[in-house]
Amino acid sequence: MTRFLVTACCALAVVGASGVAAADESPSAAQIVEKNVAARGGAAAWRAVQTLKFEGEMDAGGKPPHTLPFVLREKRPHKSRLEISFRDQAAVQVFDGAQGWKWRPYLNRAEVEAFSAEEVKEAASADDLDGPLIDHAAKGTQVALVGKDTVEGHPTWKLALTAKSGAKRNLWVDAGTYLEVKMDGEPRKLDGKVHSTAIFFRDYRAEHGLVIPHLQETTVVGTKFPAAKMTIAKVAVNEAMEETLFQKPQAVMTPPAAPPAADAAAAPAPVAKPAGKPVAKPSAPPAPKQP
Repeated sequence: MTRFLVTACCALAVVGASGVAAADESPSAAQIVEKNVAARGGAAAWRAVQTLKFEGEMDAGGKPPHTLPFVLREKRPHKSRLEISFRDQAAVQVFDGAQGWKWRPYLNRAEVEAFSAEEVKEAASADDLDGPLIDHAAKGTQVALVGKDTVEGHPTWKLALTAKSGAKRNLWVDAGTYLEVKMDGEPRKLDGKVHSTAIFFRDYRAEHGLVIPHLQETTVVGTKFPAAKMTIAKVAVNEAMEETLFQKPQAVMTPPAAPPAADAAAAPAPVAKPAGKPVAKPSAPPAPKQP
């Protein structure tokens, strides 16, 4: 995931009575980060996480719209593997921390493709599995408080994040729960124009001592495209993951029967971005981390 409203009672309990600053004063950026980390389960709990596995469904576009099952695995220090099932085959996208590969059998491509230089750069700059705020200073990210803002009618604190690379983005933290509710996404070029994107984090739940959003929606600003959703149904923490999972995948073509027209229309669009970022689709807003 990422980039991250609350349904877990424990998350509300963590914030407690001190969750909202007095009306006549604003907390510092450091205080907001501290409360966010506590609301998400605490720094110690997140530092103990070596692997995360998410299972669920993501929007795939098409007419009518379709969803496809996915499995996303993440492993420290910066490895990821995304599998999306389509017509009895699995599209795979892998990043080993230095290089990446994608295999897209739904496009009848028999060869595994290496990430482009731009895709490698974007995958390498993606957030770690614990998100942008936990241990942000050690990661080289500067956090500054822009001020109070409103997101979908809820008061929030708007933070400006500057990565070690110099890349900048904004992150909105709920002023009551101190959980992330919105973050700037990667800009998308559609119809010859560059549009900004926004990622919303919803449906937080407690999972193995962590507080994790189970719904992520990506919207393309200034378009009529509906939000692209990624819904998480199951989370596994510290499940054993062999290093081979994050190596170059093996292409095994299994020619399926000719699909009906509706099924063909739901085929995922070609990969535009690597794991860890939303990907562009020609006729729909970007679905998060889709190969």
